[in-house]
Amino acid sequence: MLLEKSLAVIFALLLFATVVNSLLVWLRPQKDWHELTLRIRTWWVIIVLFSLALISPHWLALTFFALVSFIALKEFLTLVPSRHSDRMPMLWMFIAIPINYWLIGIGWYGMFIVFIPVYVFLFLPARMVIAGDTQGFLSTVAQLHWSLMTTVFAFSHVACLLVLPADGLQTGALLVLFLVGLTEFNDIAQYLWGKSLGRVKVTPKVSPNKTLAGLLGGIGSTALAALLFGPLLTPLSGYMALLAGLIIGVTGFCGDIVMSAIKRDIGIKDSGTLLPGHGGILDRLDSLIFTAPVFFHFIRYFYY
Repeated sequence: MLLEKSLAVIFALLLFATVVNSLLVWLRPQKDWHELTLRIRTWWVIIVLFSLALISPHWLALTFFALVSFIALKEFLTLVPSRHSDRMPMLWMFIAIPINYWLIGIGWYGMFIVFIPVYVFLFLPARMVIAGDTQGFLSTVAQLHWSLMTTVFAFSHVACLLVLPADGLQTGALLVLFLVGLTEFNDIAQYLWGKSLGRVKVTPKVSPNKTLAGLLGGIGSTALAALLFGPLLTPLSGYMALLAGLIIGVTGFCGDIVMSAIKRDIGIKDSGTLLPGHGGILDRLDSLIFTAPVFFHFIRYFYY
C-alpha cells in the first residue's frame, strides 16, 4: 500500500500544479503560459505511464522500460551522423535491447553486467569492419557505443532496481520511485537555486545556466529530501539515505551537463519533439542515465 499512497501524493501534487496553472492562465491572460501548460500536460502522460509500469507485473514493466530504451536509442541515432554501411550494426544494436532486458528479467546479473559493455562492445566494430568502410570508422563506432551504453545499458539499471529481491514487498518499485523522484527533484532544485541565487557559472561553455549556487543548492536539497523519504520508502537508514541523496545530486548534475555537451557538439537545443514542452525523451533521461547505474550499484553493494 505504501507504493499506492506515494503515487497518490505525486498525482495530488500534479493536480495542484494543474490548478495553479489554470488560475494563472485565467488571472493573467496577457502573459504566455503555453510552454508551462504543455509541460504539465506532458507530465500527466509521463507519470500515468510510469505509475502503470510500477504497479504492473515485472514482465510488463520490463517491456515498458525496454520500449523507452528503444525510443531513446532511435532518437540518439537520428541526431548523430551515420554511414550507409552502418545499417546492419544499428540493427544489431536494437536486437540487443530485448536481450538486455531479458537478462534482467531472469535475474542473470553476471551476464547482464557484461553483455553490452563487453560482448556487444566488441561485436559492433567487428561487424562494422565486414562492410569494409573505414571512412570515419573510429568516430562512428564511438558514437554507436556511447548511444547504446547510455540509452540501453545505463538506463536499464532502473529496471534492475525493480526486480531486486523484495521478500514479497514493493521494495523494488519503491526504490525506482525514490530514484526517479529524487533525480527529477534534483533537476528542479538546481534550476530554482540557480535562478534565485546563481552568479558564478560552473560550465559557461556547455550550459550557461548552470551555477555554483544551483549545483550546491540542488545537491543539498536532494540530500535533505532523501533523508526525509529514504527511511520511509526504502531499506535505507537515515545516514545511507543522506549519502544516496548526495550521490544522486552529484551524478544527476554530471548527466545533465554531459548530455548538454553532446547536444552542443551536434548543434541542437533539444534532442527531439516527442514530449511537448520538454523536448525529446533524451532531454528527460539525461540525468537518470547517470544516476541510475550509480544508485543501483550503491544499493546492491550495501543491501544485497
